[in-house]
Amino acid sequence: MDTADDIMPFVTAAIDAYGTGVLAKTSELAADTEVARGSRILQRVFGRGDAQAHQVIGRVAGAKPDDESGRAALRSAIIEEFRADPLLRREVAAMLSRVALTASGDRPVAVGGRTSGVIVTGDGNRIG
Repeated sequence: MDTADDIMPFVTAAIDAYGTGVLAKTSELAADTEVARGSRILQRVFGRGDAQAHQVIGRVAGAKPDDESGRAALRSAIIEEFRADPLLRREVAAMLSRVALTASGDRPVAVGGRTSGVIVTGDGNRIG
């Protein structure tokens, strides 16, 4: 499991929702939403945040959705924190293990974790 890759959807959702104020965000953190989980992860990884953490978060917050360079910089900063504190990576991975997959509607499908390969849903699909 690559924890840095696994947490990116959560942390970027939190940054998209709260911008550079994500490290100071305290309301809604008890909720078990993607945004709240991302906020908790960012706060655990960066604490209140030094200037560099705020800069990389600001870069992601100000980026267009298809701008991968800011997200790559955020991922690199997270990996740097994991290298500095090996226990941190395990703590953050444990935060992910508590994610509950849910799907609703008629014949729902929920896929979690890192998934590679083809996932096909629906009726009458032909593969190959």
